[in-house]
Amino acid sequence: MTFRQQSSRAAVIGSGPNGLAAAIVLAQADLAVNVFEAEPQPGGAARTLELTEPGFLHDFGSAVHPLAIGSPFFSLLPLQSHGLDWIHSPATLAHPFDDGTAITLERDLRAAESRLGEDAKPWRRLFKPFAEHWRELAPEILRPLGVFTRHPFLLARFGLAALPPTTALLHLFRNARTKALFAGLAAHSFLSLDEPLSSGFAVTLGAAAHAVGWPIPRGGAQSITNALCAHLATLGGKLHTSTRIDNLAELPNYDLHLCDVTPHQLLRLAADRLSVSEGCRLAKFRYGAAAFKVDYALHHPIPWRAADCLRAATVHLGGTAEEICASESVMRHGRHSDHPFVLLAQPSLFDPTRAPAGKHTAWAYCHIPNSSQVDMLDAIESQIERFAPGFRDCILARRVFPPAALQAMDANLIGGDISGGVLDLHQFLFRPT
Repeated sequence: MTFRQQSSRAAVIGSGPNGLAAAIVLAQADLAVNVFEAEPQPGGAARTLELTEPGFLHDFGSAVHPLAIGSPFFSLLPLQSHGLDWIHSPATLAHPFDDGTAITLERDLRAAESRLGEDAKPWRRLFKPFAEHWRELAPEILRPLGVFTRHPFLLARFGLAALPPTTALLHLFRNARTKALFAGLAAHSFLSLDEPLSSGFAVTLGAAAHAVGWPIPRGGAQSITNALCAHLATLGGKLHTSTRIDNLAELPNYDLHLCDVTPHQLLRLAADRLSVSEGCRLAKFRYGAAAFKVDYALHHPIPWRAADCLRAATVHLGGTAEEICASESVMRHGRHSDHPFVLLAQPSLFDPTRAPAGKHTAWAYCHIPNSSQVDMLDAIESQIERFAPGFRDCILARRVFPPAALQAMDANLIGGDISGGVLDLHQFLFRPT
């Protein structure tokens, strides 16, 4: 792509990480770039806010960032010089069980093997090639699907592991604890675990864990956004917050418009600039399941029965692989699980800037059908209490975000969909046009 560099002006709508990354690329090409953000604070889902009580800093959306620290593009930017500092918890992930123990995913592959016992060898066979070649793999899987690749054999091997349903790959492992660990990784897909591609999330997140870790940014996800904004400013880019754009006609004096929005939003912004066929293709885009999220201000750390849960910033709450599969299948069929798979982050254990001295923060969410109005608070807290009896006694304050509240805070989270669309096989290959 080439531009008339001396006169070209670019407008970027949306200041999430994708919008800011696009703005930086354009500014590096010497375009005059203006970023327009509807909310008063930039970042989209990568924002950190006092959502419960003063002094308690909560990540509105993303909190743990393996694909940020592992991003080929972000690694080229001087984000550390703009204050971005990554914190790694001692264990990447903890997954507790009803017997009061937990399995952990260790960042070091050898340490992980030592905890996996009889499943050490199959775990190594699955993850080692991708973890060792993360720098080659990441650019291939974090970009739009292409015909040509510089690493055909590595990508073919990844495809063989990532395309099958999770239920097919669970047979690689003998121990029920390892199966549960893998199923929890796969459940990040928001798919039923008997669907193709669901295993791709487990393989990607597991490989990232061993290659780059699952770190949290000191001060919250806002630190990522602030670093991107600061770097953009050094390139001459300008950010305009509290500026909602409803139609591209509001920005007439630009040579280029880039929209960090979802397909249906793009239709509203630019319907008069799209052909009928383009509009039809965008209109067919399907949104995925929603998150039901709760942010907590806590008097004390969560009282996990399994001490290993205190070693990890991320905790998966779902019990056995069979329970996780059942929970995600119920959700994909438009219903609500009585025992949902719950993803929980507890960043203040490792980053004291998140809460007043002696206090803590946490957030948890489960998966529900898009735009659901069912209250999942009790189901989420029951799952936490299952593995941390007395959790409710730790709560100082909570802020509940059903799907409609998530979308109200970030217009890109359509119906509470935090994944940007359903990631089934058809939409993965052909999304959105």
